[in-house]
Amino acid sequence: MFLPIFAVYAQIKEWDPTGTGNGGCMIDGVPTLKCLEVVFGNILYISSAFIVLVLFIMFITGSYMYLTSFGNAEKIKKAVGTIRYAIVGFLLFLSAFLILKTIDILFLGGNDMIFRLNIPGS
Repeated sequence: MFLPIFAVYAQIKEWDPTGTGNGGCMIDGVPTLKCLEVVFGNILYISSAFIVLVLFIMFITGSYMYLTSFGNAEKIKKAVGTIRYAIVGFLLFLSAFLILKTIDILFLGGNDMIFRLNIPGS
């Protein structure tokens, strides 16, 4: 019953049938290969949000485990490990994004072209 409501909000970047934004990915109402840019952009955005959410939950869980360990060395070690993995995951996520942005700025002119799918000849 609520599925159509969520389907509307799941699409982050709109289809552009007029061709003003992504070169007109729809021809006569049928999506073409140029619409893959929209799909990949949506997947990238949603997966990034999911990764940040999971890392936040890991950090909160590790912090809670640390606060409720009551001096037990084994529980403290487990909690610190969870927090450490959350921080390492965040640093990996951040460094991957910064590497891609650096490549985009240095080699592609800084126009966010690395995050766009460009199909030559279409």
